[in-house]
Amino acid sequence: MLQPKVISVTPLNDYKLLIEYITGERKIFDVKPYIKGDWYGELIDEEIFRTVHPCGTTVEWEDGQDIAPHELYELSVSAGGVQ
Repeated sequence: MLQPKVISVTPLNDYKLLIEYITGERKIFDVKPYIKGDWYGELIDEEIFRTVHPCGTTVEWEDGQDIAPHELYELSVSAGGVQ
């Protein structure tokens, strides 16, 4: 299944992301379980975490860390009324 394109991503408190898809869906993804080891561990630095930006069907950070598009979409929860 193809994942929809990410049109915006906003870093939230507690290492969560608010993601808006081209479909109009707004979802929240918890990055905390990924923040370990040398590569993803860099994201514990809030300045680095906040460099997140859309990259096609996923999100990416300035040093190249990303989340598999299917994980980002399928493991996110509906944002509901979150602003």
